Amino acid sequence: MCGIVGYIGKKQAAPILLEGLKKLEYRGYDSAGLAVRADDGEVTVVKTKGRLSRLAERTGSGALLHGTCGIGHTRWATHGEPSEENAHPHKCMDGSVTVVHNGILENYRELREKLVRKGYTFHSQTDTEVIANLLHYYYKKYHSDPIDAVSRFMMRARGSYALAVLFEDYGDEIYVARKDSPMIIGAGRGEMFIASDVPAILKYTKRVYYIENYEMARITREGAEFYNIDREPVEKRAVRVTLDENAAEMGGYEHFMIKEIHEQPQAVELTLNSYLSGDYVDFSECKLCDKFLETDEIVIVACGSAYHVGVVLQYVVEKLARIPVRVELASEFRYRDPILGKNALVVAISQSGETADTLAAVREAKARGIRTLAIVNVRGSSIAREADKTVYTFAGPEIAVATTKAYSAQLAVGYLLALEWARIAGRIDDVQCAAYIEELRNLPQKIASVIENKDAIQKFAAENSTVTDVFMIGRGIDYAACLEGALKLKEVSYVHTEAYAAGELKHGTISLIENGTVVFGVLTQSEVLEKTASNLEEVRTRGASIVTVSFEGEKTAEAKYAFHVPRTDELFAASLSVIPLQLLSYYVSLQRGLDVDKPRNLAKSVTVE
Repeated sequence: MCGIVGYIGKKQAAPILLEGLKKLEYRGYDSAGLAVRADDGEVTVVKTKGRLSRLAERTGSGALLHGTCGIGHTRWATHGEPSEENAHPHKCMDGSVTVVHNGILENYRELREKLVRKGYTFHSQTDTEVIANLLHYYYKKYHSDPIDAVSRFMMRARGSYALAVLFEDYGDEIYVARKDSPMIIGAGRGEMFIASDVPAILKYTKRVYYIENYEMARITREGAEFYNIDREPVEKRAVRVTLDENAAEMGGYEHFMIKEIHEQPQAVELTLNSYLSGDYVDFSECKLCDKFLETDEIVIVACGSAYHVGVVLQYVVEKLARIPVRVELASEFRYRDPILGKNALVVAISQSGETADTLAAVREAKARGIRTLAIVNVRGSSIAREADKTVYTFAGPEIAVATTKAYSAQLAVGYLLALEWARIAGRIDDVQCAAYIEELRNLPQKIASVIENKDAIQKFAAENSTVTDVFMIGRGIDYAACLEGALKLKEVSYVHTEAYAAGELKHGTISLIENGTVVFGVLTQSEVLEKTASNLEEVRTRGASIVTVSFEGEKTAEAKYAFHVPRTDELFAASLSVIPLQLLSYYVSLQRGLDVDKPRNLAKSVTVE
């Protein structure tokens, strides 16, 4: 959600801010803006509705805004429609405080009403303009400094926020604060950077400070001073990030999504190799010991594609380790007062490590004294810092909104955890574990072979790009793969797509089948293959056009199109069967002339509830 950048140094700020915002486009946005302080102290704000390119045009790629201190923002609308009026940055009533904000101020109506009674006027429908005026109110009422004003705001605010603030009276300083929305500070030589995600500043520095919840900072050219909500100084050390700047570039591909599909073999291989030692799983670097993993109940909490990873792992872990697993939508978890045993283990899965609902679920589990384990892709992220233990995936930066390589890397980690749980529970011996690991080591090459043989999928997409309704059915792990495939197709191509457990068709859904309806069947699970094939036959006789995804050489259902993937152990089949569905989504979106990497209304990282 949204993107924040900030710069203070000796260079012109506007071009750096624009470049940083461009690196954050993947987060999703509908408007953008810059605020730059000139040498005479005046803060100029320029903002536009729509793509960042419009802001670049209006500012001459930043050349028309002069000043060495500034903040920028890409907005994903929450309060108030997408418009130039509602775009960030926002100023207070007299223009002396300028703010950009990620998050949601939940009590903004109450605060706005108070400010109106105090004589403040508003020009937008946003909660962020309330923040600007509230900061001004505290600053003037208490004749205080910015740290005091920001602290008072934090004590009064409810909701989530990452703020970057310019105060007119403090010309060469930027103030920031954070609660539940990501923010980092980058340290250079004689210059400092602010961003909501690392890729925005990788070109300039790899030394960053992480701000914790309820912390704020005063930033100058020379460095940063950190404070807690009580205005007490906080000591911090900069850490070095290891991301490669070029990893967030297109690299000759037409879109990030297809680039990241092609990067999946490498992402899976790097992730597996990070935790394999010969024929054994080795999580010692993560400080994961048998005692921590030993459990009689696993609860997986996640959202979107990460939730679908959880559904796959539910089948895999229960089959291998015979430990009860349940998968919870993180957005529902804490609101239904879940029942958790004392020896339960809550596993949170998130690519960004900033997913608001998943972070809240981790906090709920910890508040109840339950152990938490995170699977995330971003070091230093909120979930990684707050979970008891963290296992990282090695997918690298994922820029396209629709996840592909992060999903595959999460599956890889999940398989390794499943083997560990099975070993600890005494369900598999060393010989069996070694055999499973051998299968896993072969997955990257098999994934690559599916990607290489994409011509048939491209042809299908060209012939079926105008389809309006698609169903995907399977049983067990195949059903879990269908969930992810359906999400991919609808989020990037806008085709109405639903995934169903194949046995549920006759419980209502089959009434939607008519001539020309496209039904995908995923068939890799031998125990239920015939039953799924029968379900496909039922919809075929009612006019549906059948497409199958199955292992090479497998006789399944009569189909108009058949896509095949290399054989692997059936427990790991989702890592292969999902690839044709990812490619399908990409090529259908391409055929329909859509913005593949930035689908409408979607954001890469959902950092607000």
